[in-house]
Amino acid sequence: MVVTRAKRCLVSRRRLAAAALSASLAACAVGPNFHRPAAPRAADYGTGPSQGSTAASAGPGGEAQVFTTGGDIPAEWWTLFQSEKLSALVRQALKGNPNLEAAQAALRQAHELYKARRTSFLPLVQGSFDAQRARNPVDTLANPTTSAQINPYYNLFTAQLDLTYMPDVFGGMRRSLEATRAGVQATRFQLIATYVTLSSNVVVTAVAEGSLRGQISATERLLEMQRQLTETVRRQRALGTASELDLLAQQAAEAQTAATLPPLQKQLGQTRDALSALLGGLPSQEPPETFQLEDLTLPTELPVSLPSKLIEQRPDVRQAEENLHAASAQVGVTLADMLPQFTISADTGSASLEINKLFTPYTGFWSIGASLTQTLFDAGALIYRHRAADAALDQAAAEYRAAVILACQNVADTLRALQADADALKATAGADAAAQAAFELARQQQQLGTISQVALLNAEQTYRQAEIALVQARANRYADTAGLFQALGGGWWNSSEASFR
Repeated sequence: MVVTRAKRCLVSRRRLAAAALSASLAACAVGPNFHRPAAPRAADYGTGPSQGSTAASAGPGGEAQVFTTGGDIPAEWWTLFQSEKLSALVRQALKGNPNLEAAQAALRQAHELYKARRTSFLPLVQGSFDAQRARNPVDTLANPTTSAQINPYYNLFTAQLDLTYMPDVFGGMRRSLEATRAGVQATRFQLIATYVTLSSNVVVTAVAEGSLRGQISATERLLEMQRQLTETVRRQRALGTASELDLLAQQAAEAQTAATLPPLQKQLGQTRDALSALLGGLPSQEPPETFQLEDLTLPTELPVSLPSKLIEQRPDVRQAEENLHAASAQVGVTLADMLPQFTISADTGSASLEINKLFTPYTGFWSIGASLTQTLFDAGALIYRHRAADAALDQAAAEYRAAVILACQNVADTLRALQADADALKATAGADAAAQAAFELARQQQQLGTISQVALLNAEQTYRQAEIALVQARANRYADTAGLFQALGGGWWNSSEASFR
């Protein structure tokens, strides 16, 4: 009879808990419901027609680049530079860079915290077992038991289950879970941003290395010509056909050229160190691959996403959106904290003086209850927290708008840079061709004896300086092309990475 009654009570408690859970999940959540901000209505980036092409010029890297509105970006966009060495280094960086590993660990942590937060909707059940050894008083007017006069010592064993459940009547826990879920997504987009930035940095660093090697090579040739020219002027000074002023001017020109070489070598060394760090290695572990600009092919077809699509692709914008979502949910959390809090508690167990008699008839006990708590006075703390959440929501909204503006600005700046780079390369290539033609003509005239060796060396010096400018102009096109792919989001949505989806 007692066992049957206990079973009925247990069933009743289970039904009560299930009903409370259903009521909690079905209730409305206080606070604002999040809606994604409207996409920008701009048709382009203010750089003229969104579909067009850049100027073309002769030589490597001088191809015209065509902008295609609405074109998609491949996940491995760096392969468009058609360099297996470059692709291998990007893959190595994506496997070994510690910043990417840290971002992946942060995402795993966010997922686990979300799962932990999700358990708040279920009851908390705790089990306990207590064993005590005690002694009753003997010399008192009222002894606990008659047998205590013979043996005042006794044991007490208690096994107990405690259940605590807080119904989410006003949706505070749901809003908290909503904020946690938005935090997971924000962390995911932070990982994607790290991925896109890392791949872009590897490409840009390789381009910088190729540019510096080209500039160093041209500077070394120029310096060798400067030394030859100095020796020629020195001999002319000895013969009396050149003045001391001519010799000093030439020596100063040679020294100025020599002074430009160490900074380039320093930049090359630092660029190699930066490339090693991107790959996850120490400076002493630099990769065996080296880069020249001739190793790369300039991508000629460049996609340009509309601003309305860009906000879907840019990980920083998506992260700002999730931060806005979390801030909106936190407003609901602070509102729910101002309302009554409900708690359902129950416990059941068995207590006996002998452990082998636990869970036998007449040793069981149980209780069930409910409570309601309402804060009556807290000196305004809950109101202040709610106002702070409102301010945080305003802040997140402003930061989202700033992220959208920055994303559009990045694309616009890169498009302008690519147009200017093409024009600059065309002009520089023309100057280089003219300088080369002048040098070839001067060499022919010097062989005929119509001009001096000094005039020939001056023509060659002008040609080599034009070569340095041409290397820099070509490198700018490669670097800004990589910058465009990064500004458009890097094609992560086409990646097979499971954590990106």
